Amino acid sequence: MSRVVVDDLGAEVALPDGPVTRVVSLVPSLTEAVAVTRREALVGATDWCTHPQDLDVTRVRGTKNPDRAAVAGLHPELVLAVQEENRELDVRRLRAAGVPVWVGVVESVDQAVDAMERIFGEVLAWGVPDWLARVRELWAQAGGSPPAPRARVAVPVWRDPWMVVGSATFTGDLLARAGLINVFADHPERYPALPVEEVDGAGADVVLLPDEPYEFTADDGPEAFGRTPTRLVSGRLLTWYGPAMAQAWDHLAAVEV
Repeated sequence: MSRVVVDDLGAEVALPDGPVTRVVSLVPSLTEAVAVTRREALVGATDWCTHPQDLDVTRVRGTKNPDRAAVAGLHPELVLAVQEENRELDVRRLRAAGVPVWVGVVESVDQAVDAMERIFGEVLAWGVPDWLARVRELWAQAGGSPPAPRARVAVPVWRDPWMVVGSATFTGDLLARAGLINVFADHPERYPALPVEEVDGAGADVVLLPDEPYEFTADDGPEAFGRTPTRLVSGRLLTWYGPAMAQAWDHLAAVEV
């Protein structure tokens, strides 16, 4: 017996008629979410899946270059992917090899929470975990009546070339709900490449330098900004959806000018 679910891009995915017991995750944040909820079901993850820190599963290379043969060899009942982080080519070829892949679309806090509720409740058939109910409570409240803006921020995610968080991103929505206004929120691109001088002169009160996807450090990043103060922050708490969102609430509340 099997059942069919429809992913966020409209593709039909055939699953066992019951709870899914073998999962490969190609998304670091979803890897953490699955491991925290039912670790024994997670059989594979990418090299970038760093949380939980003691996670011991088969690694299948990166989010953009997964070892598809290794994924198929784990005989997963489901592979988790998202449109932003994973390539359509890999999804298509895994499906052609008979591997079921569910693809999510996440460009906002609401989409992240909705996608995770679908994954755990409908797709994996595990029920909604307690940590996810807490995440919805925290961030849905912020969406209904967000706090007054406390600071204007810019958030680089790469250098050489410098790239920043732009419009229609999960990170931008997370920041806004925490009272931090992204100075590039109206840019037509989601992750525009800009001269660092433009980032430095954009009128931000502080530049937030995360440790991923580019690993900014005290010696690599702050020296490029002569006008705007900088602050090193956790990239996981800015960009990961899942259990990290509960920690992000307190983390972002502590960002002051």
